[in-house]
Amino acid sequence: MQFFTGLVLGAALLALVLWLRSRKIAVKWYEWLIGALGLLLLWWAVHDFFSSMAEFNEFAAWTFLWLLGAPGFILVAIAAFLPWRRHCRRINLQ
Repeated sequence: MQFFTGLVLGAALLALVLWLRSRKIAVKWYEWLIGALGLLLLWWAVHDFFSSMAEFNEFAAWTFLWLLGAPGFILVAIAAFLPWRRHCRRINLQ
């Protein structure tokens, strides 16, 4: 399972980098870091959710999904919003 998760994540990251380069959208190092931390939190939340559900502990599953998934989603949204805003400002200035 870990192998396939890494394979899919690597392919998605490669597609993202190629798409960003084709659109000429610059991404700063800290935006990559924020996005990586967000994805790590989301992956951890989903992993804990399914692990807790397999152990028939639904309260823990939903609690971890909320506690780890919400900050992960917020970090990924911030990491996507910052380059988008900078790109839109650059287009409007030209």
